[in-house]
Amino acid sequence: MNIKPKVAFICVHNSCRSQIAEALGRHFASDTFDSFSAGTEIKPQINQDAVRIIKKLYGIDMEIEQYSKLIADIPSPDIAISMGCNVGCPFIGRPFDDNWGLDDPTGKSDEEFEIVIKQIEDKILSLKKFVNSKKD
Repeated sequence: MNIKPKVAFICVHNSCRSQIAEALGRHFASDTFDSFSAGTEIKPQINQDAVRIIKKLYGIDMEIEQYSKLIADIPSPDIAISMGCNVGCPFIGRPFDDNWGLDDPTGKSDEEFEIVIKQIEDKILSLKKFVNSKKD
């Protein structure tokens, strides 16, 4: 029996990019890996622009199963992805496997949000292919 790897998408606040990645990971790759998101700080709610746009584009309501979490609140990941920290990435107890270097769209236009969301979708699909290639 193959156990799916746990992938953690990490940003400082766990309110926007990492939450989008968790939602899209669950949507596109739940057959390949389990998706989690977390940060070193938490916000009282997920970025409402992200919630609205993800719902519009994919029909996913991120607020049903997702909330802002600290790194200590999720299982120890097999793969840890930094979403791209403009100042410095948080320390999570081990090195990151990849840094996706994504700009934070918070406070920007819907078009800029959609660009970042599409980048995350593409990276999720690439990660899915990579994880599947390691199963052989």
